[in-house]
Amino acid sequence: SFENYVGAEDHWLPPDNVQEHPEIKVAHRTSPTNMGLGLLANLAAHDFGYLSTGSLVKRTTDALATMQSLERYRGHFYNWYDTLTNAPLVPLYVSTVDSGNLAGHLLTLRSGLDELGDAPILNPRWFDGITDTFQVLVEAAGTPPPAPIVQFEGMLEGTASTMPATLAGAWVEIDRLARRAAELAAHFTAVDVAPAHGEAAFWATALARQCADLRDDLLQLAPWLELPAMPAGELAAAIGTTVPTLRELAALADASPPAAQSPREAPAEDTLDARVAQGAQCAAGRMLAIDALAQQAAALAEMDYGFLFDKVRRQLVIGYNVAQRRRDESYYDLLASEARLCNFVAIAQGQLPQESWFALGRLLTSAGGEPVLLSWSGSMFEYLMPLLVMPAFPGSLLAQTCQAAVARQIAYAARHEVPWGISESGYNLTDAAQNYQYRAFGVPGLGLQRGLSQELVIAPYASALALTVLPREAADNLRRMAARGWLTACGFFKAFDYPPTRQQPGETRAVVRSFMAHHQGMSLVAL
Repeated sequence: SFENYVGAEDHWLPPDNVQEHPEIKVAHRTSPTNMGLGLLANLAAHDFGYLSTGSLVKRTTDALATMQSLERYRGHFYNWYDTLTNAPLVPLYVSTVDSGNLAGHLLTLRSGLDELGDAPILNPRWFDGITDTFQVLVEAAGTPPPAPIVQFEGMLEGTASTMPATLAGAWVEIDRLARRAAELAAHFTAVDVAPAHGEAAFWATALARQCADLRDDLLQLAPWLELPAMPAGELAAAIGTTVPTLRELAALADASPPAAQSPREAPAEDTLDARVAQGAQCAAGRMLAIDALAQQAAALAEMDYGFLFDKVRRQLVIGYNVAQRRRDESYYDLLASEARLCNFVAIAQGQLPQESWFALGRLLTSAGGEPVLLSWSGSMFEYLMPLLVMPAFPGSLLAQTCQAAVARQIAYAARHEVPWGISESGYNLTDAAQNYQYRAFGVPGLGLQRGLSQELVIAPYASALALTVLPREAADNLRRMAARGWLTACGFFKAFDYPPTRQQPGETRAVVRSFMAHHQGMSLVAL
């Protein structure tokens, strides 16, 4: 969904949500949390082998360029922006938790970018990434599989059996797969096939795009791979037997003869030395670009928290109304809250005193005989969202709380005979414009909020968050959801609403046919 909906029209910022019912509608607005998770979604896609390093750098460059141009207040991004115009939406408001989320995500992005220089120029997971996408295509195509599916599968099996260890060997396989994937996409998008295989056509096109992206990016960094034959010599031996890192390849720029003016321009003398020099210069340019992006991410994570911090209570307020120059009177005062990420980041940056961490409330209850920190609404978001980017310490009260909270959710859902995963979410109630409404849901006994037992809304992303705590149980639960038809080409539906008061006669649940950027982003990062 990020690949399809985050583009030039929205200035490379993720729209808040896409709603399918009663018609497809894109919400062209975004928040700091959406921006941060959109950046990390790109990084996660790269780590899984779905996105080349070049595409990661391009998407990150475009997004950060837009973010740098947005109006801010004392370093903080406003709560909402129109993604079509980049204008902040009124009322101008700074959300403490959104700022903390974005800062944490930007610092995580910086760490991820810093690792790229010492990573091989060919992602070690390239084959796994192609295989994952192909398996989704196979499921979408159904049985019996058409001939192009069988042929591509045979090619994949052949690659897996030999799994080339050299760059040249990998190039041969990648080029063959890219050509066959293009043929596969042409088959499913043909006029006489596409109407009956809409989802398969979508995934065939995605597979072809992924393979071409991988091939083109590798060729940009290693243009010598196109030479008809690798000549003998010390240089040929070095680059022919190993997969260099980006930094190692860039270092060859100083030791190589001048290359062509453009990385894509054929060298005047088409020799191995000239091609290596061309790739080395491209690698050196990419290293500079990555370093610049890391610095931009770190700079955008610097925000002034002084006006959001109450020195008497030693706690952060909910937010600040910029137009009225008024600080909210409510506070984030619980450790079991999504806002603890903001405290953690601000302390690490020297913006808040360490005492502010210990000022967060630690009200305890019991779940399954284990002490558990109380949250406000008993939602997965409060307990688990910070774990996406924060360190976890086994044996600590927080670690014990998160595991016990998930176990409590599993038991509660089992009692109601539904899949588990309850958190803040959209539900089956719309406004006058037919937009789904959104609020917090949780499990009774874990939250201070009243009325939790009167609602039962299951959000798949909540189960995805639990992958950070109980991965096997969460994975099994997600498989059950997928088996029920809850998974689509854009990811899991937003939620499934069970209370009879919000259902049509004869229904046992209502499907909330929407996809939220930050839910999809959290799910991808949790994986």
